[in-house]
Amino acid sequence: MLEYENELWKEGYTSIAGVDEVGRGCLFGDVVAAAVILPPHLVLEGVDDSKKLSEKKRDKLYDVILQSCTAWAVGRVDVETIDRINIKQASRLAMKLAVEALHVKADYLLVDAEKVDVPQPQLAIIKGDATSQSIAAASIIAKVTRDRLCAGEWEALYPAYGIAVHKGYGTKFHREKLLEYGPSPLHRQSFLKKIIQVEQQLLF
Repeated sequence: MLEYENELWKEGYTSIAGVDEVGRGCLFGDVVAAAVILPPHLVLEGVDDSKKLSEKKRDKLYDVILQSCTAWAVGRVDVETIDRINIKQASRLAMKLAVEALHVKADYLLVDAEKVDVPQPQLAIIKGDATSQSIAAASIIAKVTRDRLCAGEWEALYPAYGIAVHKGYGTKFHREKLLEYGPSPLHRQSFLKKIIQVEQQLLF
């Protein structure tokens, strides 16, 4: 998990930020990105792609990462912006906001399969959250941050949709509730249109 970082440390980079996002495929809510700078040569046991970890394990590692890192930050892009500029550009914007919010400036970025619109040199790594500790750490911070929004603020605002359970993804239950109640203001209209095209029964 430190292969990419080791090469960059050898080249003299000291503030390497892992960058990842979560919520790209959701029907509901913000897309959330995180940037994390870990101290050189630090090994964090158990850090992996957030999708491979249980919620309990992610919560534990979230605290470990925040206590161990040199710097971290989160970027969020809201539903209105997602619908206006599309989810790919919104994901990139969330990553940019996270990188720019770091209180320690990153001198190199390791990014999960994307390019961030910032001047720092960077490397996009396919499945980077499974091969780079820095990106995996960012994936955990982003995932826990968004899941807590789902279970807290967003569930309280729109309890009918079960957001705390499915986290805004297009599960059968979520689609049934969309049919029953119609979309909330935090549903991504651009995503729902695609569903309507594929599933004619989803008529709002």
